[in-house]
Amino acid sequence: MPVTEPTRFQVRLRAPIDEVWHALTDPGALREWLSEYAEVDLPSRYEFWGRYTPDGDRPRQRLLQAEDNVLRFAWTVGGKETVVEIALTEDGDGTSLSFSQSGLPDYTAMLADPDSSLGMMYTFWALSVSNLVDHVEGRPLTARCDLTSPLMSEEVRIDAPRGEVYSSIADPAVFTRWFGARIEAEPQVGGRWAMGSLEIDPEPAKIVDLVSGSKMSLAYQDGVVATWELEDSGGGTKLTFVQSGFSDDKPPYGAWMGWLSGLAELRRFHEVRPWRPLWVDVQLEGAPEGLITLDGK
Repeated sequence: MPVTEPTRFQVRLRAPIDEVWHALTDPGALREWLSEYAEVDLPSRYEFWGRYTPDGDRPRQRLLQAEDNVLRFAWTVGGKETVVEIALTEDGDGTSLSFSQSGLPDYTAMLADPDSSLGMMYTFWALSVSNLVDHVEGRPLTARCDLTSPLMSEEVRIDAPRGEVYSSIADPAVFTRWFGARIEAEPQVGGRWAMGSLEIDPEPAKIVDLVSGSKMSLAYQDGVVATWELEDSGGGTKLTFVQSGFSDDKPPYGAWMGWLSGLAELRRFHEVRPWRPLWVDVQLEGAPEGLITLDGK
């Protein structure tokens, strides 16, 4: 399996650096935004595991560094040792977080097996860091992915009118803005929907259900269907996202975590003012130029 240079990304957090460091190193905080179980005893122990963690049947981390706002640990995933580094720097009144993880498969290999323990790392961290940001900013968290369950359905409430939220999903230009990857689509039942470009995507999804203002469903070539349903809710919108059409023996957890991280950013897009993309810079080795995808498809 081809291995990349370290996967890297950078995000902005609207919280002081001390609060972010506490969220990264306090076991109670970790259990809220990262994992089912966590134990930390600096400078010797940093472990997390459980049903929300790939290969989470037991702790598999080995602490390498935890000082000067740099957290570095080895994590054996899929039988391979990777190294995670998270570094914090002050950014005005907030914090800039830089992340890297070495030893992951390249983008092409990840797409070939996105639900392997290593392949899931991209979207696992996309969702986890989205929840870290909301945790330190005092916002509701997005559901974590239960890697022991085949059920893939989640509800989120967005403080915005239903028509605006629907436009964010059905209009490719608006979808591209908040999602961070170019989307091209033919917004009609039977129309194609592609990540990147309809010209370069050999197997675009198909829009199989579209009800203006309330519903859109995409069917992928492998039979998986992703559905958004919208309802009015107390002046805002309740969005129900469901993924179906897969074998219960092999749920597409990698894609599910990516979509959940997308829901977190969709909420931010409508609720945080002024909104700016959470993801400052993302580098996935081998990804097509101009395409940064966090949804596992």
